[in-house]
Parts: sequence; structure tokens; C-alpha cells
Amino acid sequence: MQSEDSNETDDALFEHHRFVAAKGQEPLRVDKFLMNFIEYATRNKIQQSAKEGHIWVNGAIVKQNYKVKPGDEVQVLFEHPPHEFLLVPEDIPLDIVYEDDSLLVVNKPAGMVVHPGHGNYSGTLINALLYHIEDSGGQRENLPNNSNERPGLVHRIDKDTSGLLVVAKTETSMTHLAKQFFDKTSEREYIAIVWGDVKDESGTVEGNIARNPKNRLQMQVFPEGDDGKEAVTHYSVLERLGYVTVVSCQLETGRTHQIRVHMKYIGHTLFNDERYGGDKILKGTTFTKYKQFVDNAFKILPRQALHAKTLGFIHPETGEKLRFDSEIPQDMADCIEKWRHYAKHR
Repeated sequence: MQSEDSNETDDALFEHHRFVAAKGQEPLRVDKFLMNFIEYATRNKIQQSAKEGHIWVNGAIVKQNYKVKPGDEVQVLFEHPPHEFLLVPEDIPLDIVYEDDSLLVVNKPAGMVVHPGHGNYSGTLINALLYHIEDSGGQRENLPNNSNERPGLVHRIDKDTSGLLVVAKTETSMTHLAKQFFDKTSEREYIAIVWGDVKDESGTVEGNIARNPKNRLQMQVFPEGDDGKEAVTHYSVLERLGYVTVVSCQLETGRTHQIRVHMKYIGHTLFNDERYGGDKILKGTTFTKYKQFVDNAFKILPRQALHAKTLGFIHPETGEKLRFDSEIPQDMADCIEKWRHYAKHR
């Protein structure tokens, strides 16, 4: 199945989502079908949209119990444009670690969405950046659009991943920085807590990454064939804590969910990564006391254990090598300390 960019379909309706059912699609209610594809959507909202005539299949309005078949084109249409195109500046505090006329580097907290999208139309990093630029005397044009019309964004990190991002403030910076990321010359190090005792002290994971055909909210490794895009992750062990390991991951490429998917692929799912099954006990004992310990660790770190710690690149204007490092956030640090104490006394 493939998702396509939103476009205006006619004078009255705007397309917010479009999906084409794959050849192997088994008959499935359209509300359940859309649940597998639209992030942050609830079944109640989808069913309400169907009742209001917003769900179309092959150009016609359908009810929520319509059975999607292979080749069906499913659209979600509303009378207003997609909210991600209505970017509004918002006064949201930002942890800016560096800024000049060309770019800025921000330390994003866990829980903040990078750009507006379905279910997250405000409170995003982009909303905060637009306000920051205007408040500094700049104009909206200071944040150049990328190919997806997401102003200033050279790269992204997931909502529940914390850490460093570089944002372009000029067209020249956008072009120059995007080329560095494409040419794999930028430096990006992440710290992660993963399930299990990683066997080797260091290694490299290679395997193309593409959307999971059965669940579009997940990515998947395709080790052979032409599916997906090339993805390379280098990892090294920082600390072994019994049933979990703290690792450093260096990105050679930057695919969606790359570290989360690659580490799961080699049998070491990120700790408390709900989307990929890391929010369950994957290693350890069956004792009730251990289960309670892990539940408490989940409460300390209520997200996937991933932090974008280090970021390095060449400045687009000066040619200077810039390198930024950030502290591991308190929730991850507390979780690591809890596992240290457990490993020492178990």
C-alpha cells in the first residue's frame, strides 16, 4: 500500500489522507483499515468521520463498515485544508544551544512533536520556531521550506525521542546541510537502552528499511531485494546492566525509526518502545518482584529509551566544523541508575 501527499481535490473538499490497498489486501472494514495507517487516530474519530461523509473509496462516500478490497483507493476528505499547512507561531520555550543568522541547534525534549501532522496541529517544534524567529525580528521567510514544506527542517527525530536537531534559517543553509546529511558526512550519535545483553562490543547493522505493509505505523527491515531504502547503523556497547544494555548508535543514514527498527532486527528492541514491543518484559525472570521492578522502570522512563546526544556538521557559510553534545535527560539517566542498582544486587 502507498500513502500519497495531501492535495486539494476540488473546490469544496481537501484531501487529508489517501491510501491504495495492496494486491494482497484481505477484505477489511474501512474504519479498521484506516486505523492501521493514520497515526494518533482513534476508531471513534474515524467512525464519526464516516458518519459525516468524509471517507471515500474509489470516488464515492462509504459507510464505516465498507470492506476494503485490493486496489481500492481510500481517501479522507474535509472542507478545510490539512492543519499541517496552517502553521501558526506559538510561544513555546525552546532549549536553543546555538544560533546565528544561518541556522540554529535545538535540544528537543521528549514528548514534543517536530512538525504538525494528524492529531498534532499545535505545540510542535515548528510552531515554536516560527514564534522564535518572529520574536527575534525575523519573518516567516527566514525558515526555508524543504521538499515536504516543513520550514527549516533538515532532519527529524521522533516525538518521544529527545535530543539535538539542526534547523536551517536560509535557503543556502537548507541546501548545504541537506547535502551533508545525504552524503553521510554529518555526525549523529544516539544513546539507547535496549533489551538483552548485546553479544558483541561493537557492530554494524545493515538492512533496507521501508514501511511494514501490514502496519503503516511501523517500519521494517528488508535485508534482501529492492524494497526500502539503504540504512546503516553502527553501534557500540557502553554499559552492560544484566537484562538491558546501554549502547551508542552512530547513524550513517537517517531513515524513519532507523535505530528502533535496526536494534529490534538484531534482537535488542529499545526499552519501553511501545510501537515495537519494547514496553513488555523481553528479558529477565518470571518473578513477581522483577515484574514490579520493570514496571517501575517503565514509569520512570515512559517512552522509548533513545536520545540524540551528539550532532556534528560543517557550517554552510563559514566552513567551520561544528560539534554539539547534550546531556542524557533525567528520565533516561534515572532509568539507567535503577538498572545499575538492580544489576549490582540481583
